[in-house]
Amino acid sequence: MEPTDHTRTVNAKHINRRLRSRRASRLTNGSTLVLKPSKCTDGRSAWCRRLRDLLEMHVSDLGGYTNISAAEMALLRRAITLIVELERREAEFAQLGRAGSDDTALIIYSTTTNTLRRTLEALGLHRRARDVSPTLSEYLKAAALKAEEDEAERGIIDGTVEETSS
Repeated sequence: MEPTDHTRTVNAKHINRRLRSRRASRLTNGSTLVLKPSKCTDGRSAWCRRLRDLLEMHVSDLGGYTNISAAEMALLRRAITLIVELERREAEFAQLGRAGSDDTALIIYSTTTNTLRRTLEALGLHRRARDVSPTLSEYLKAAALKAEEDEAERGIIDGTVEETSS
């Protein structure tokens, strides 16, 4: 029995994917998060799990893997590394009850924070003004409530005036 065109296409895609992953580095094909052997290569350390979680969240924010260029992915990997490192330093500060034993730790923390901000801005982080204006239905409800209150207030005033004049 001869394979159909669809089967050939599916098999060709699978073979191309396999060849591509063999030619690509472990980092490129996604089998590791870091290139050099470390605690993170098996993906089970807390630092590595946090790195992977942040990567997934930020990739999602940027529209998914198919919408991210290689340059954006490079910046994103640096940004999430900075985030994880800042979180590690914050945990150290919390254990010590202060921001390090000298000013150097705080200076490094501050510099890393500013580097992270600039990296995230390059990826598209920007301030978003929160919309505090009411929706049309909220506005109409508030207007109706105010009208009822005004009417009730006029009735009390009119009633009070009538009682005093009698």
